[in-house]
Amino acid sequence: MAEIGTIMGEIIGQELVYDGWYRFSRLKVRLPDGVVVERHLLDNGQAVAVLPYDPVRRCCLLITQPRAPVIAAGEAPVLEAIAGGLDGIAPEDRIREEAMEEGGLRLGQLEPVANIWPIPPVSTERVMLYLAEYTAADRVGEGGGAEGEFEAISVHEITLDALRDMVLAGELTDAKTLVLAQALLLRRPELWGSGR
Repeated sequence: MAEIGTIMGEIIGQELVYDGWYRFSRLKVRLPDGVVVERHLLDNGQAVAVLPYDPVRRCCLLITQPRAPVIAAGEAPVLEAIAGGLDGIAPEDRIREEAMEEGGLRLGQLEPVANIWPIPPVSTERVMLYLAEYTAADRVGEGGGAEGEFEAISVHEITLDALRDMVLAGELTDAKTLVLAQALLLRRPELWGSGR
């Protein structure tokens, strides 16, 4: 077994196939045993996501929006944490902007959770994950997305009990949101204490 930290191959060729909303490339990769294989690379930059939760009202704020892969699969909209691409902005600044644009929510202190690779077989994207407390007074706008971006975002406040139940039932299917919900369950178990 290779030691963690050892490079497990080398890119020896790259052909740009598509350069639009994302950049998609065909790669030639030399594996450690010398075999050359074709792989694909989706370069969609870095991102950030937050799960805002209100410990007093015992709820959290999630969004839904039309997602082409979900529509193509014929499934209902997926509940998601607020998220967005960094676009050259610091993660904490960017997620505050996204929270206001998507959820009409003013964020205070951010609690870092992890910087994850959502799809490491193909995508360069890493997503910085945060938890953030909020109050009813922090709901200062309607949300719905930035003007001109045609995101058609709907904002949902759900109870923390409903969030936990979705996690346990395997019904929270967006990966970043699932990681954040599990982190909240682990870090703040008192929110589901026996006195509730």
